[in-house]
Amino acid sequence: MNVNTEPRTEMVLLRREMGDVLREYRQRQGRTLREVSSDARVSLGYLSEVERGQKEASSELLDSICRALNVPLSHVLRLIADRMDLAGGRLTPAMRRARSVKMQIPDSIPDSVINAELAAMNR
Repeated sequence: MNVNTEPRTEMVLLRREMGDVLREYRQRQGRTLREVSSDARVSLGYLSEVERGQKEASSELLDSICRALNVPLSHVLRLIADRMDLAGGRLTPAMRRARSVKMQIPDSIPDSVINAELAAMNR
């Protein structure tokens, strides 16, 4: 996953972040929209709209998609929250914990560090 660490000037929408996260999980697994929509029992078109941030997924639908992706819903929600924090120029919970134990946090976080953190979250 490639996460931009620069604060955004436009409004950060939950549905867009959710769609990005779900799409990234699906693509990392090498799965198609059709496969995931079938496993999640949701229409292909609706899942596509969710991934593009055009539709808000209900909690039931989000749970079904996460089950189809074999990813805990809590991981998806945590990742979305971290992405929203980063987009808003705030520290993520992991970064706040690091700061509280006097670790230095660089002004710009290398992609390798972010990718390692995201990989750890997916275990």
